[in-house]
Amino acid sequence: MKVTVVGAGAVGASCAEYIAMKNFAAEVVLLDIKEGYAEGKAMDLMQTASLNGFDTKITGSTSDYSKTAGSDIAVITSGIPRKPGMTREELIGINAGIVKTVATNLIEHSPEVTIIVVSNPMDTMTYLVHKATGLPKNRIIGMGGALDSARFKYRLAEALEAPISDVDGMVIGGHSDTGMVPLIGHATRNSVKVSEFLSEGKMNWVVEETKVGGATLTKLLGTSAWYAPGAAVSGLVQAIACDQKKMFPCSTLLEGEYGLNDICIGVPVILGKGGIEKIVEIELSDAEKAKMQESAEGVKKTNGLLEV
Repeated sequence: MKVTVVGAGAVGASCAEYIAMKNFAAEVVLLDIKEGYAEGKAMDLMQTASLNGFDTKITGSTSDYSKTAGSDIAVITSGIPRKPGMTREELIGINAGIVKTVATNLIEHSPEVTIIVVSNPMDTMTYLVHKATGLPKNRIIGMGGALDSARFKYRLAEALEAPISDVDGMVIGGHSDTGMVPLIGHATRNSVKVSEFLSEGKMNWVVEETKVGGATLTKLLGTSAWYAPGAAVSGLVQAIACDQKKMFPCSTLLEGEYGLNDICIGVPVILGKGGIEKIVEIELSDAEKAKMQESAEGVKKTNGLLEV
């Protein structure tokens, strides 16, 4: 199993670290345009191997896509990160060109690769990879919902004063502050709906805090977060590499599901060795359907800025 991570910044390096520590991949290749940067990150990570007990080989390369040849899975984190006050949508002009070039180069050297898109605005970048490459839809996956759901569960556990292992919940919709649809009505504590424990006001607080989860961290850190995004990506990679058949909310191309067409947006999917093996359609309330439709309109508006 060979995994390529394009972009050796904080998110890419964290992703590579978590993949290596889970010890399911033979090799992880880090690629970056900054001279020596990926090589340095790879060397630093390899020097933790004996300490952290993994045998995954991590190598780095400066813009040499031949080193990625034969990759089973590739993660695209390339692009500029959000700065304080900047929305994900504002990144589109710069990041679209980067992502298109990266995806084309990856496929040239690994025709059977499954691509996971992390670059923002993520739903639009995932759609761009579909339009630019023509890969089968099951092999193009946008990572947003897995991260947003982790942030949702963090806030739920905080509100419930419960251990995180007791909590389950999911966020669908667009990966943006206004587009997320945290499914509070479906959230549970050990199979019991959270509405049994929380007031409506507290549940609304959880939803709103989840939606601004990324922006909150950007304000605190002065840049985008990296630990949770890296962990979320590694979870998707492992589900595919190990054929786990796990369900995650991921951005995928919809063709009628949820009443939506020609759009990549976050919905529950089953991930296995075939990439997205199934889109799971769950029953939504009228309010959730309306929010999902509103989210989709926002994503389509951003997609309209693409030059494809």
